[in-house]
Amino acid sequence: MRKKKQTEQPERKRKKKELASAIIQFLNENPDKQYNYKQISAAIDVSAEEQRTTLRDVLDKLRDDEVVLETQRGKYKTNNRKPVLEGRFERRSNGKNFFVPNDEGNIVYIPERNAMHAMNGDIVRVQLFAKRKRFEAEGEVIEILERAEARFVGTLEVKKDFAFLVLDSRILANDIFIPKENLKGGKTGDKVVVEIIEWPAKANNPLGKVLDVLGEAGLNDTEMHAILAQYNLPYIYPKEVEKAAERISADITPQEIAQREDFRDTLTLTIDPADAKDFDDALSIKQLTPTTWEIGVHIADVTHYVKPGDIIDTEAQERATSVYLVDRTIPMLPERLSNQLCSLRPNEEKLCFSVIFEINDKGHVLKHRIAKTVINSDLRLSYEEAQSMIETEMGTYSNEVMTMNKLAKQLRERRFTNGAINFERYEVRFNLDDKGKPLGVYFTESKEANHLIEEFMLLANRTVAEDIGNVGSNKKAKTFVYRIHDIPDPEKLETLNTFILRFGHKIKTSGSNKQVAQSINALLDSVQERPEENLVETIAIKTMAKAVYTTKNIGHYGLAFEYYTHFTSPIRRYPDMMVHRLLSDYIDNKKSANQEEIEAMCKHCSDMELVATRAERDSIKYKQVEFMSDKIGQVFDGVISGVTEWGIYVEIKDNKCEGMIPIRELDDDFYELDEKNYRLVGRRTKREYRLGQELPITVMRTNLERKQLDFALA
Repeated sequence: MRKKKQTEQPERKRKKKELASAIIQFLNENPDKQYNYKQISAAIDVSAEEQRTTLRDVLDKLRDDEVVLETQRGKYKTNNRKPVLEGRFERRSNGKNFFVPNDEGNIVYIPERNAMHAMNGDIVRVQLFAKRKRFEAEGEVIEILERAEARFVGTLEVKKDFAFLVLDSRILANDIFIPKENLKGGKTGDKVVVEIIEWPAKANNPLGKVLDVLGEAGLNDTEMHAILAQYNLPYIYPKEVEKAAERISADITPQEIAQREDFRDTLTLTIDPADAKDFDDALSIKQLTPTTWEIGVHIADVTHYVKPGDIIDTEAQERATSVYLVDRTIPMLPERLSNQLCSLRPNEEKLCFSVIFEINDKGHVLKHRIAKTVINSDLRLSYEEAQSMIETEMGTYSNEVMTMNKLAKQLRERRFTNGAINFERYEVRFNLDDKGKPLGVYFTESKEANHLIEEFMLLANRTVAEDIGNVGSNKKAKTFVYRIHDIPDPEKLETLNTFILRFGHKIKTSGSNKQVAQSINALLDSVQERPEENLVETIAIKTMAKAVYTTKNIGHYGLAFEYYTHFTSPIRRYPDMMVHRLLSDYIDNKKSANQEEIEAMCKHCSDMELVATRAERDSIKYKQVEFMSDKIGQVFDGVISGVTEWGIYVEIKDNKCEGMIPIRELDDDFYELDEKNYRLVGRRTKREYRLGQELPITVMRTNLERKQLDFALA
């Protein structure tokens, strides 16, 4: 007779004190590692859901008491830090300055009285104070180890004997005092760039000098240059670099052509935005058999013209990326290269670095090769023209465009089946008059023509990365530049899942990457055109990690690629130039590049990409405020797009302009922030304002200097 299976004993319920001891012991045994709460639960044998909830409360308490450090959201390690730390100082105009330690521990609050006049970005040494219960960790700057570049942008106010700068940003609480001899011709109302030259120990205000006068505040060029200057981005191109570019010969010699694959007689075309001038990619198509096609992805061979270490390369490396503001492009390369020599303009012979694919009619790549080529583009299409061809099946070369679109759709479908995440986001654009004043707002959305180009560029990028990185288990891959995207933090996925349950949605928070990604896609599909669409998409995006450049490949989660790089935009991204050079060297069997040097350049490029993105957002914000400045008192329908302790952010439905309802305007109750549930809740009335909630607003104030819109409840 078969024995009955013995039932499992229920997990013994442990008290908070016992859990705290187990956590501390485990973390102390692994002092150099960090763990999320699931890993800690497994390590100390906690599996019951009720006990896990208690464990999270215990972790929060240990963190608040600084027994353990939360190194990043949801990751913990033992607190073995010393009372004196080194790290980066972050300044705020409200005096709530912070210190970010090098040991990745909790940030430390530095009151203004203890800041030693440290500036934003300074590397400092800080003395920690004894931790007080229910208070933030505090410290005092005791030494400034390395000064950041202390430059500020603002508007001049010139008095009889002196002047001062009213800052655009909120980084500094104090205006900067400027002696009259340091004005460089600036006058009241001018936007200027100022450098701090001294901040005496007992003085309230720092002393500065004007480095550059940008022009009269409020003028479009002045304000766009001010945004660039605020992020220390260049707003003029150095003349000596432009002159170096002018000296580059446009001639392509027969000897150069002889070394390359010749695609001049193969049908080739470009598809770009209507206003683009820098065409850095083209597609060629040739039918090989009734069921196979040769598709060439041809990329401008920028590094044929720009040599490592020359004056153009040095400038491009420093910039690392082109910057796209609302009304202009600040190019990485001089215009002669970006818009002329390297731009794949129609009916001109151009040098390219290409990936050529043989693809069958099911969208499967049968084989590929990477080669230096010469092309002559037959046709330049805008996205709108290509889309019209796809929709109407009419126009010169429409059959070829239709074929490429069919193949791209198959590639795209397979990519999402494999676990790629489909974040389709609109872009905000403005109709501007000749003085840069916004007359209207419109939005661009990706259609099939955009997807056509996107899929072939993704295929080329992935193929190049695989060719270098995928060398098998017994070999070591040569140093290369990868574009990586880490998996979402499990804690953030849990938070997202808990939040969306209230709307009747659910995602997988465990399982394979593919399963989790497919459940996120299913969520994004299910919220389309529902009231919570904006809210769920916003929080889902916040759940994702940021993509960066590195030599250490971990794959690209969002695209579901094991290997991925950036190869297809060398006119506007320096990492692509790095990839071209490394690829060229490795094709010639040269030795592996120095990993430390390449990694340092990767970090610089990732940092500059972030800075460029912030500047781009600021330019959009400025134009939104300018567009709304004649609409004071008007009522609009909005959606809550952010919730903070100082107010709620609301995005107007019609034009996507975002403003804030300050907490002081919500005067019917005392409202408290419920951070986990993205809402403000009234203490007495229990009335709530939550992310994604729709509500009508009135435009109260606009402040172009601060790029601020203030709303009130209508």
